[in-house]
Amino acid sequence: MKFLDQAKIFIKSGDGGAGAVAFRREKYIEFGGPDGGDGGRGGDVIVECVANLNTLIDYRYQQHFKAEKGNHGMGKNRTGAGGQPVVMKLPVGTQILTEDREEVIADLTEPGQRLVLLRGGDGGFGNAHYKTSTNQAPRRADTGWPGQEMWVWLRLKLIADCGLVGLPNAGKSTFLAAVTHARPKIADYPFTTLHPNLGVAHAGEEEFIIADIPGLIEGAHEGAGLGDRFLGHIERCRVLLHLIDGTQEDVAEAYHIVRGELESYGGGLDEKPEIVCLNKCDALVPEEIEEKLAALTEASGGAKVMPLSGAAGIGLKDVLFGLLARIKESREEQGAGPLAAGATGGTGKASSWQPSTDQDEDDKGGNAVWDGRTFYDLSAEDYDDDEEDEEEE
Repeated sequence: MKFLDQAKIFIKSGDGGAGAVAFRREKYIEFGGPDGGDGGRGGDVIVECVANLNTLIDYRYQQHFKAEKGNHGMGKNRTGAGGQPVVMKLPVGTQILTEDREEVIADLTEPGQRLVLLRGGDGGFGNAHYKTSTNQAPRRADTGWPGQEMWVWLRLKLIADCGLVGLPNAGKSTFLAAVTHARPKIADYPFTTLHPNLGVAHAGEEEFIIADIPGLIEGAHEGAGLGDRFLGHIERCRVLLHLIDGTQEDVAEAYHIVRGELESYGGGLDEKPEIVCLNKCDALVPEEIEEKLAALTEASGGAKVMPLSGAAGIGLKDVLFGLLARIKESREEQGAGPLAAGATGGTGKASSWQPSTDQDEDDKGGNAVWDGRTFYDLSAEDYDDDEEDEEEE
């Protein structure tokens, strides 16, 4: 199944049915009176969070979702039937954003969670509703209220405990395959990983989820490489595992490049707890290992750097138990439930990238106003995607 982590769709709730103008006419009944029924209520647009989905590919081929209209009222005080709602099933971790992608409408983090995005229109009153002692034969009936409609963005941000970050070919997929049963694609060329991979790692009798994302290069926040949009999948992670390729000459520079991209992306990634590892130690002599560990320790501000080799199995247990300890600390401080994520979306891959020399600040107005039902009121940063980059070019 193809992985898709964002989609733009159109949703519309059903219009309410019209009321009826009718009078009771029966033989030998002198005073029949008005008996026009009310219109039925339009269907709602509902989203449901399910546990057996991990992609938004279903919304790649269908972008319009409209609920059923309510039926009109009829004589004999018969109310029209209500319209059937449309229920959209979304994977856990999906965010629903407004069309301008500046406001989070809903954040689905638990299986079984259901939210009404748009309410259906109310049905109009029939003439039986307007009868009074002074107006015994009303001929007024109302049309139904129209439903609501809007364009929304669906943005999937996977739920994991640990996120792997690093430059391309840093050994992230090899580490994931070594400590979990996941089988990501592994090769000796950059950008082997094109979409996120998840795996369940075991440390003693406990387990946690690890997310592997495509590698970052310098300028990823401006569209270089695959961009930094995939960083959204580690926004909910409690700890980051930063892997540095020990076979490259300047490991400190590699560390600063990735940290700079995390800071440029936003979303609080640069503030998350981090464990730094010098990977591919099996290809180094002890003197090189000590030298590069010291360089990374200085670059990371004195943090402990752990030697590691996913291919040879060196230091795997120490790293896993270190990650588990950080995860437990985070659960005690922030609770055991999934972490919230903002509306930060990052930048997708650009077809032709060049370093920018002028950095104009984007206009940031007040909070976005939405006429529907707002479940969350979160401040967010600008969101760029592949389609906007192509239009600008």
